[in-house]
Amino acid sequence: MAVFRAQGSALPNLLALGYTLLGYPLGVWLLLQSAWASNVIGVLLTAHTLVYAAYFVHEFAHGAIFRAVAWNHRGGVLMSWITGACYAPFAALRHKHMRHHVDRADVLTLDYQAVLERAPRWVYRTVLALEWAWIPAVEFIMHGYVILLPFLRPERRAERPRLLMILAVRVAYFGALAAISPAAVLLHGLAYLLMLHLLRFGDAYQHTYDGFAVLEGGDIPNDKVRDREYEQTNTYSNLLAVDRPWVNLLLLNFTYHNAHHERPLVPWHALPSLHAQLFPADYRQVLPFIDLLRGYHRDRLKRITSSDYGEVGDGPGRANGFLGAVGVSFLTAV
Repeated sequence: MAVFRAQGSALPNLLALGYTLLGYPLGVWLLLQSAWASNVIGVLLTAHTLVYAAYFVHEFAHGAIFRAVAWNHRGGVLMSWITGACYAPFAALRHKHMRHHVDRADVLTLDYQAVLERAPRWVYRTVLALEWAWIPAVEFIMHGYVILLPFLRPERRAERPRLLMILAVRVAYFGALAAISPAAVLLHGLAYLLMLHLLRFGDAYQHTYDGFAVLEGGDIPNDKVRDREYEQTNTYSNLLAVDRPWVNLLLLNFTYHNAHHERPLVPWHALPSLHAQLFPADYRQVLPFIDLLRGYHRDRLKRITSSDYGEVGDGPGRANGFLGAVGVSFLTAV
C-alpha cells in the first residue's frame, strides 16, 4: 500500500520532511559555532525549519501527508515538539483547527483582549510597547496560557504530570544548549521570534472570520449564514509572489489559502496547481503582498487593540483597511 496519502506525494514530502528534520539540528549546530557568519546562517535555517515544522503540524492535522491516521498523528506530535507547541496534545491542536474549518470561524485559545482589559494598566502598556518593538507579546501570552491552564484550573489537574514532564525535557534541552554556548540560546530565541512573525504574517491576512474563544465549551452563535460562499468570501490568499509560485514554498504554500479551504485534504505541494485550476488570474481574494507587508508594520498596534480585523475593499490599495488577525495560531490549543 502507498505510504503517502496523495499520488505523487512521496518525493516532495520526503524532500520537505528531510529538510525540516535535518535542517533544524544543522541550524542549531551552526548557532553553537564561534563564527558570526555561521550564526547568521544558523538563525535563518533554524527559523525556517521551525516554520516548516509548524506548517507540517497543520498538514498532519488534516491527515494530508500519510495514508495511515496513526502516522499522521505521530508526525504531528514530532513537529509539535520541534516548534514548542507540544504543551498542548496534538489531538487538541487538531480539534481546534478542525473547528476553524467546520464552524468557519476563528476559534481562539484565549480572548487576550479581555485579559488585557482586566489586567493592570502597566501590563497593557508593556504588551503594546513590546509589540511596537516587534516582540510578539500576544503570541507569548497565548502560548503561556496553554502551559499555565492545568495549574490554574483544578478540574485540569490530571494534565499536570504530562506538562511537567514536557517542561523538564524542554528545560534540559535548552539548559544543555546554554552549557555549551549561552549565545546559542539567545540566537535560538531570535530564530523563534522570526518563526512567530512569519507564522503570524501567514495567519493575519487569510480570513475576515469572526473570532470566538470557545475551546472550553460553547457554540458559535447562529447569527449569520456561514456556508461555503461565506467561507470563500472571507478567505484570502496572501501569496508571496503570484508569477513565481516557487517563492511561496518559503511558507510551504500555506499562502494558497482559498485553494486549501476549498479542498482541505489536498497536500501542500499540490496547492499552486489547484489554485490555478480553481481561480482566475485576477481573483479578487488574492491580496498584494507588498500592501500586506506595509500593513503588517504600520498596523502592528492597531491590530492588537481593534475589535475586528478590518475590511478588504476594491481596486488599488484594497487591503489598506485590512488590519488582520492576532492570536489565531494553530499552534495553541487547550
